[in-house]
Amino acid sequence: MLSTKIAVCFSISLSIVISGCTRPDIQSSSPPQGSPTSSIPKSSPPLQLGLVDPTTTANPQIEQYLSQLGAPTVSQGVWIQTQDTLLANHQGTIPLPAASVTKVATSLAVLKKLGPDHRFETKIGYVGTIQNGELQGDLVIEGGADPFFVWEDAIALGNLLNQNGIRSVSGNLIVVSQFYMNYESDPVTSGTLLQQGLDHTRWPAEAQTQYQTLPGDTPKPEVAIAGSIQPTTPRPAKVKPLIQHRSLPVAELLKKMNQYSNNAMSEMLAEYVGGAAQVAQIAAQETGVPPQEIQLINGSGLGVDNRISPRAACGMFQAIARLLHPKEMTIADIFAVIGTDPGVHNERPLPQKFVMKSGTLNRVSSIAGALPTENQGVIWFAVINGEGDVDQFRAQQETLLQTFMQSWGTTNKTFNLITANPARQKLTAISQIVPSN
Repeated sequence: MLSTKIAVCFSISLSIVISGCTRPDIQSSSPPQGSPTSSIPKSSPPLQLGLVDPTTTANPQIEQYLSQLGAPTVSQGVWIQTQDTLLANHQGTIPLPAASVTKVATSLAVLKKLGPDHRFETKIGYVGTIQNGELQGDLVIEGGADPFFVWEDAIALGNLLNQNGIRSVSGNLIVVSQFYMNYESDPVTSGTLLQQGLDHTRWPAEAQTQYQTLPGDTPKPEVAIAGSIQPTTPRPAKVKPLIQHRSLPVAELLKKMNQYSNNAMSEMLAEYVGGAAQVAQIAAQETGVPPQEIQLINGSGLGVDNRISPRAACGMFQAIARLLHPKEMTIADIFAVIGTDPGVHNERPLPQKFVMKSGTLNRVSSIAGALPTENQGVIWFAVINGEGDVDQFRAQQETLLQTFMQSWGTTNKTFNLITANPARQKLTAISQIVPSN
């Protein structure tokens, strides 16, 4: 999971300028028109992906792998397949504690319900009048469940408020609906963080650190709010709109969530689409496995009662690939690609171009995704290990992958099935002053 401090780090690689201030992935102009394009033809037929017959497949490498784990074989699961051939299966249809591979299910459900281009909207308005730089009344922020609203968003909004003639607020900060900041869901906590972010004289060290990553000419906002944080439902009457903030598209949010295995983001997104039971139901339906193969208590994977079979893990990646294909996107637009994307996998010697998601709990380690190979094409791969030493599990997973890659062959080929759409990298969040009537 990303802490607030770490969150500051993973957003600094994005860059754009917003109306005299900067936020690393926000723009103040209109979003690009049309859909991103890639090498996938728009008339591409549906992907012919699916799970294969789960007949037990004896595999000497898997037998050796299991014998070296030092853990009960009943707590281990393996499923490896090509597009139409099962290569290895050990308890592949048995649901096991999946740790953060659970986020694959959450990603699938969110994409199914919202689509990859959905944006979460946060609105800022006010009640009262603006005179001589002071809002004589209350500032109102209406959340839209954006799971990736962090310090630089608050800095950007503060500068836009300054541009709109507001430098102080005599009243309160009113927090309406699902406003999250720095992965905090409590409205008072989130509101307090926003209050600090809008006024550089109140910045904590974390906000100061984030500001240092922005371009040198970024103004420091100063919107001093005299009152308190006031959560309320419903929205106050006669709120006058000031600013509209639209998040990164869902696909880019999911990529960040999965790269850094952010538990708070995954919980927020899972709740937004109906909660753990709904996520599990959608994932099973889209994957085509029996419901018992995907059993969830939350959207993040925290807790051993989140259980997914290795077969279902592979199937969820394939289901995501099918959903994204008409949008000229692939699973590489949603999950980390080894050798290309930073993330929690940084220190692991995993095969290049492996599109993957891993997970870790106490005595549980899981890894799943799609591998490009010379001899077998794209391999769908899932291993779930339990009841043993996590470091040992990881080391053996890496050795297993290296052993298989010697047989399958590393490749420099580009597979459209697992190649990210480069046009998605140009997409940004959008923060705009709302024109007055």
